[in-house]
Amino acid sequence: MASNMRGLTVFIADIRNCRVRELEEKRINKEMANIRAKFKDGNLNGYQKKKYVCKLLYMYILGWDIDFGHMEAVNLISSNKYSEKQIGYLGVTLLMHENHDLARLVVNSIRKDLGEFNEIYNCLALHSIANIGGREMADSLANDVHKLLLSQNSKSFVRKKAALTLLRLYRKHPDVIPAADWAERVITLLDDSDLGITLCATSLIMALAQDNLEEYKGCYAKAVNRLSRIIIDKEYSLDYVYYKVPIPWLQVKLLRLLQYYPASEDRDTRNDLHNILQTILNNSQDTQKNVQHNNAQNAVLFEAINLAIHLDTESQIVNQAAVLLGRFITAKETNVRYLGLETMAHLAACLDSLEPVKKHQDTILLSLRDKDISVRRRGLDLLYSMCDVTNAKVIVTELLRYLNIADYALREEMVLKIAILTERFATEYQWYVDIILQLISTAGDHVGEEVWYRVVQIVTNNEGLQEYASRTVLIHLKSPACHENLVKIGGYILGEFGHLISNVPGANPIEQFQAIHSKFGMCTLQTRALLLTTYFKFINLFPEIKGEILTVFNQYRHALDSELQQRASEYLSMATMPSEDLLQTVCEEMPPFPERESALLSRLHQKNSDTEDKRTWVPGSKEANKEREINLKTSFAQRNNSFEFKSKDESNGNGEADILSSLDKKWFGKLLYNNEGILYENDQLQIGLKSEYHSRLGRLALYFGNKTKENFISFTTVVENINDLIITTPQKPSTILAPASQTQQLFHIECQDVFYELPNIRISYISGKFHTICIKLPITLNKFMEPIQLNGPEFFARWKQIGGDQREKQIVFKSNVPINIQGIRKMISGFRYEVLEGVDTNPHNVVGASVLYTSEGGMIGCLLRLEPNVDTQMYRLTIRTTNNTVTNEFCKLLEQRLMNDLI
Repeated sequence: MASNMRGLTVFIADIRNCRVRELEEKRINKEMANIRAKFKDGNLNGYQKKKYVCKLLYMYILGWDIDFGHMEAVNLISSNKYSEKQIGYLGVTLLMHENHDLARLVVNSIRKDLGEFNEIYNCLALHSIANIGGREMADSLANDVHKLLLSQNSKSFVRKKAALTLLRLYRKHPDVIPAADWAERVITLLDDSDLGITLCATSLIMALAQDNLEEYKGCYAKAVNRLSRIIIDKEYSLDYVYYKVPIPWLQVKLLRLLQYYPASEDRDTRNDLHNILQTILNNSQDTQKNVQHNNAQNAVLFEAINLAIHLDTESQIVNQAAVLLGRFITAKETNVRYLGLETMAHLAACLDSLEPVKKHQDTILLSLRDKDISVRRRGLDLLYSMCDVTNAKVIVTELLRYLNIADYALREEMVLKIAILTERFATEYQWYVDIILQLISTAGDHVGEEVWYRVVQIVTNNEGLQEYASRTVLIHLKSPACHENLVKIGGYILGEFGHLISNVPGANPIEQFQAIHSKFGMCTLQTRALLLTTYFKFINLFPEIKGEILTVFNQYRHALDSELQQRASEYLSMATMPSEDLLQTVCEEMPPFPERESALLSRLHQKNSDTEDKRTWVPGSKEANKEREINLKTSFAQRNNSFEFKSKDESNGNGEADILSSLDKKWFGKLLYNNEGILYENDQLQIGLKSEYHSRLGRLALYFGNKTKENFISFTTVVENINDLIITTPQKPSTILAPASQTQQLFHIECQDVFYELPNIRISYISGKFHTICIKLPITLNKFMEPIQLNGPEFFARWKQIGGDQREKQIVFKSNVPINIQGIRKMISGFRYEVLEGVDTNPHNVVGASVLYTSEGGMIGCLLRLEPNVDTQMYRLTIRTTNNTVTNEFCKLLEQRLMNDLI
C-alpha cells in the first residue's frame, strides 16, 4: 500500500512539472514574439534595446533557444554608455561562438574599445576576445592585445587580463600568434614591479617558451633573479603573502619554467639557484598547523625539488630532498602523499642508482591500496620508475595481484606498464612467458593489441623461448575460460611452432587443433580469420589432421562474412592441389621481426601526452630523460661567432638598428690596449668601462648612465660566456635606472685557455619603448699577459729557442693613419708587452716581450718585433710565440689597430 502511494505521489509531481513547463513555454513564446515585434519596428532607443536584449539573455540562460537579437547585441557594443556596452558584450559572449556568422562584425568595435583610454572598455573587449576566441579574431586582434599588455599607460588589472587573453588565444590557435617575434619584449614583464602582472605574464611565457625555447631563453636569468628577490631579498608587498608564504603561485610557475631549460653555464646564476633552492628546503622544516600554509609551502617545496633533480641528481640538495620525500609519502594528508610519490617518481626516473628510493619500496607498494585513486596512480608511476633487475619480480608480482581489484580507469595503463617491465627486466624466458600470459588472462579486455603483437614478436625472435611458449599457451587454451587475446596468441604461436611440442603427451596435433577450435565459435570475425590461417598452417605441419581441417574450410566457404569466405575458399583450394609445393612455399616459417622500439612504449608515452600537461621528464625512462637533457644542452651550446656591434630598437620596423658608428668602433679598438674609456654611447645611454688584469685573472667594471629624464625599467644585462673564458658577476644591477643617474656592474674574469671569440653583453631596458643593445666586450688574449724585462742576449736566445715555422708569423702592411713612433711604443705597452730598449740597433724599431697566463693551458711566451717605415708609411710586424694559434691571433689584433688607430 505504501509503495502504491509513493508511486502515485511521483506521478502527480510529474504531471505538475509538465503543466508548469507548458505555462512557462507559453509565457516565453509570448515574450519572444513581443520582443521580435519591437526589434522589427526599429524605433528603439539604447535603453530599450538593452532591456530587451537582457530579457533574451535571461531566457537563454534558462535553456531556451534564441535565434534572433544577435544584431541588436552587436549594435549595443558601439554605444558610448557603459551599461549598454556591457549588455552588448554580454550578449555577444553568450549568444555567439567563434564560427558564428556575425562574429566578424564585432572585430572593429572590439579593436576600438581596446584602443580607448577607458580601462573598463578595455576589460570588456578583452573578456569578449577570450570567450569567443576564434581564429579570425585572434589573427585580427592579437597585436592590439599585445600592445595593451606592454603599454605603460594601461592599468595593472588591464595588463593582467591582456596577458591571460593572449594565453587563451595562443592555446587555441598557436599558429596565429607570432610568439617568436614577441619574445624579448614579453620577457621583460618578469621584472615588472607589480607581482600580479608578473604572475600573469609568467603563465603566458610558460606556454610560449614550451614551443619556442631558443627565442625565450632570456627568461631563464630573469626568472632566477625574480625568485631571488622574492625568496632571498623578500621584495614583495603584503598583498601577495598567502598564509605567510610570499606569492606561492608565482614561485611555482617560475620554478617550473626553469625546468624547460638546461642548467645555466653561468656560475653566478648557478650559485643564485643553489641559494634559492636551499632556502626553500630550509623553510620547509618549519611545520605549521595551518592547512592552507602547509599546502602553499608544499607546492613551492615540491616544485623546487623537481628543479633540483632537473639540474643535478647528484647534488647535496637532491640528497636532502630524498630524505624529505621518504617522510612525505607516509604523511596523513592525501595531497602531501600525492606530491611526494610524484616527485619521488621524477627522482627515480633520473637517478643512476635507485638505492635511495628502494629503501621505501614497501611503503610505495602499500600506496596501491590508498583510498584516493590519484594517489594510487602516482604510486603506479613510482613503481614503474623505480623498477630494475633486482626488484622486478617483486614489483611485477604485486602489480599483477593488484590488477584483479584495480579501478577500471587504471587497468589499461597498468597492463602496459607490467608488459614493459616484464620485457625490460626479464632474466628468464619462462618467467616472461608466464607473466605475460597471466597478464592477458587476468586483464582481459584491458589488454590492447600492442601487447599481444609484442609477445608474438619476442617469441618469434627468440628460439629458446618458442617451445616453452607453445607448451604454456596450449595449457591456457585448454582451460574453460580463455580470453580472446590469448586465443590470438595461441593461434599464431601454435601455427608457427606447434610442431616443437607435437610429441609431448597431451600436445599431439589433433589435441592442438581441438584446443583452438573449441574457442572458435566464441571469437570475433577478425580472430576467426586469424585461426583459419593457423588451420591452414596445421595442414602443412600435420598432414594427419588434414581431413578435420578441410571440413572446417568447407563449412566457412559459405560464410556471410567476405573475409572468412575468401580465406576458407583459397585455403581449401591450395590444400587440395595435387602438388604440395605451393602449400609448403606459402606456409614457410615466419622470419624474425626487425628490431625496433617497442610499440608498448610508444603507446604509453602517447597515453601520457594525451592526459597530462607537458612534462619536463618521462616516467620510468632514464634513457629518454638523459637524451632530453643532452638535446637541450646541445641546442643551447651554440654560440654566436659573428664579430659585429649591433643594436636593436623597436623604433625600427624590423627591429634591427644600424651597425654602430665608426666612432663607437674606434672607442672599442682603443679599449683593447687601454684599461678605461667609453664603450658605447647614444642619446639615451652611456656605458663606461674600467678594468684591471693580473696574470690569468681580471676585473672589469661597467658604468651605465641614464642620459634621459625618464626611468629605465626592466634594465637587464646578460653576458654570454665563451669557451675557455669564465665571466661572473657578484651582483646584478638594479632593474630600475633613475633619470640622470648611474649604476655599476662588476665582472670577475678568468682565462682558462686560449680563446678565439669576444664575449657579448646584451643590455635591454624600457624607456617609452623597448630597447636592446648587443655589443662585444673588449676582452682579448693580450689582457692576460704580463710584461717581462729581457736584455739583448736573453731576448735573442728566447727568440731562437721558440723557432720559426708556424710559431712565427711576419706580415707587411700599409698604415691608414700617420705613423707616430712614440704613440706606437705606447700602444705596444698597452697591449701588455714590455718594450725592450737597446735590443734593436734601429732606434725606431720596437721590440717587446711578454708571457700569456692561462689556468689550464699553462704559460705561453710571446715575443714581438715591429719595424715602422715613416717615409713609406709601412709596417713589418714579426711575432713569435710558443703557441701557433696565439701567434696568428696577436698578428690580426695588432695589424688592425696599427693600421687604423691614430695615436
